[in-house]
Parts: sequence; structure tokens; C-alpha cells
Amino acid sequence: MAIQLKNSLDIEKMRIAGKLAAEVLDFIGPHVKPGVTTGELDALCHDYMMDVQGTIPAPLGYCPPGYRPYPKSICTSVNHQVCHGIPGDKVLKSGDVVNVDITVIKDGYHGDTSRMFYAGEPSIASRRLCDVTFECMWLGILEVKPGAHLGDIGQAIQIHAEKHGFAVVREFCGHGIGRKFHEDPQVLHYGKAGTLAELKAGMIFTVEPMINAGRREIRELADGWTIVTKDHSLSAQWEHTVLVTESGFEVLTVSPAMPAMPQSLEPRIAA
Repeated sequence: MAIQLKNSLDIEKMRIAGKLAAEVLDFIGPHVKPGVTTGELDALCHDYMMDVQGTIPAPLGYCPPGYRPYPKSICTSVNHQVCHGIPGDKVLKSGDVVNVDITVIKDGYHGDTSRMFYAGEPSIASRRLCDVTFECMWLGILEVKPGAHLGDIGQAIQIHAEKHGFAVVREFCGHGIGRKFHEDPQVLHYGKAGTLAELKAGMIFTVEPMINAGRREIRELADGWTIVTKDHSLSAQWEHTVLVTESGFEVLTVSPAMPAMPQSLEPRIAA
């Protein structure tokens, strides 16, 4: 599959889809607290997407080759769950960290984003992992511009994660997105600068590093979807959908309550 450059109509539709996906996270954030089940979070998001936004939850029934259909409308990955956690009866307790991953379809276009949330007060170690992972995502995004390479994104993420003693999950990556949920290119969160595909204006893809507090090895649970750390260490992930512009990048998954880029990284933009 070749990398598709989006035209002006595609880009405008992707802005709308990205904004709507981010607004689901704004909506669900206050509900992530001790005592709630991940299944309840899923039901709230599902109803908000369908009844309020008029969007379609892309994960529901999604069935790539080799998988059974995904049974829920969002992914909720708690503590040592890396990604694709299936919402259910799990009750969040104080100190839990949870990634909520949202993908909506609006007018045939996909918006994809995820954030980390705390149920109650997190531990210092949990907060540090989530903060560093957030910085990793942004450091990757800040590499995006025409003429750069996908390897630039991966190297920036890997260096920052490993500098803090964390490990980058390698089996899952960011991806192109548009009318299809997953398109080329694959966006690795590790690698070497100057390698892989050259970035061109009109590319749209996700940057979504998964960072483990322990070792990088993972395993799949019996449900066929949920991925966990092999050593049971905590894992965190943040995700934005990004457009390559003529002069740099534009984050498409924006909303009023979206966490801002860390102030410590702002000098990199000025530079």
C-alpha cells in the first residue's frame, strides 16, 4: 500500500474527525475515577459518539486479518496493559492509570487519539512514566516536517524514553490514517534518524508511543486483543494524529481540554 497524500478536502474532513475524537476524551475524563468500571466508560463514550456527535466508533466490530471482531467502542488499557484493553467489569481503584483510546468515523474519515488518565491520586512512579511518555510523543511530533524522515521521529522518542530508564514497545507503531483506520506509513517509535520514508506535505499519521517502566517485552492475553507487559511493569501511551504541512506539522486531534505541549519543549519550536 502506497502512502497517500491528502488533498485539501481530505485534510478539512480529517480536522473535523480529529477534533471530534479529542472531544470524546474531554467528555470522558471526569468519569475516570475510582469505582467506575471500564465497561461503564465504554458505554458512556459509545452513547456520546452515537447520540451527541453523530460519529461511528471505529473499533466496534473492527476485524483485521487474524483477529476476532473487537467487541467494544473504545480501548481502555489499565496499569500494565499496553494497548487494546477491552472494556468490561474491571473496577478502577485509586492509583490506577488508564489509557483511553478513541477512534471515531465522521463522513467516512477517521480521527484517532488517546490520553492517559488517573483514577484518584497516582504514585510518583506512575506520574513520571506518564509524563515522560507524553514528552516522548511531543518530541516525535516536533520532528515532523517536509524533508524529514520517519526514523527521525523514532529516534527522538527512543532516546528520551531510554534516557529516563524506560523501554519502547516495538511490536506496535503509529500509522497512516484517513478514510481507512490503518494506512501506510507505519510510524516506528524507535530507530535511527535519516532512515525510512521521507515526510511530504499532505501525509497524515498517528504518533502514539507505548512506553514501559520495565522491559519492552509484551504478551497477548487470551481475549486475542489485550496486550500487557511481560514483566507486569506499568505501561503508558499518548497519541495524536498529525498532518505534515508545507512548513512543519499540524496536530489534528485538538480540543478545549487537550493537555498542552510541555512548556519545557517550547524552545524547540522557537529553534
